[in-house]
Amino acid sequence: MSGPVRSLSQGFTILRLLAVREALTLSDICRETGLSPSSGLNLLRTLVAEGAVDRDTGGKRYRLAAGWGDLGVLQANAVSRFAARIRPLLARFAAAHDATAGLWQVQAGERLSLIALGESGAETRIHMVEGQRQPLGGGAAGRALAAAEALGRDDLAARFARVRWRTPLGFTTWLGQVAEAVQRGYAVDDGYIHAGVCSVGVVVPAAPVRFCLSATIFAGSRDAAALDELGRALSALAHRPELMPDGGA
Repeated sequence: MSGPVRSLSQGFTILRLLAVREALTLSDICRETGLSPSSGLNLLRTLVAEGAVDRDTGGKRYRLAAGWGDLGVLQANAVSRFAARIRPLLARFAAAHDATAGLWQVQAGERLSLIALGESGAETRIHMVEGQRQPLGGGAAGRALAAAEALGRDDLAARFARVRWRTPLGFTTWLGQVAEAVQRGYAVDDGYIHAGVCSVGVVVPAAPVRFCLSATIFAGSRDAAALDELGRALSALAHRPELMPDGGA
């Protein structure tokens, strides 16, 4: 089965941004979504042609067309509003740290779902799409979540067992990595869930914990000091006031 169509996901990212902002220029949209100017312009032209977006008479700014904006379908709930508010921060973080940044939500069925994404704009980068899911215990976000929740050993073992690891990983080793996340303030997955990919993860402070952030890079592209710098920067992002979820999120 084929995955989500990337250009369609990018188009919806633009629509969600315009749903919570006033009219924006092409530069504004590209800066806040992480799109290149050429990709952003092509997507906007398509959205205008399809009647989803209007361009002002001067041709400089874009806004949601009345039919879309009046319905409010792109900001129908608190989680959508929260994700829309965070996307510009993720885009700026991704550009500043040359990494793919993501916001994950804990969902039913022991899964994490990627609900917001920021990409660096580099020609070679980690490909992720909003809507993708992973087991609750997988990746750096899963380890960060386990560290924050302070679960018992049996619950941790059950969560670990649901993950299909690309690189063999024992439960005791994984427990040690969760313990390291408690000490450092961020978790690391270096090629265990996706070969050739390294990620750092943190939780968004809240009670109960429902959201995590991740920053994903190519494995081996950073030394230990640079990886620590990335983890600390991601932790700082998670503690920004803008990351406080809405009451219904």
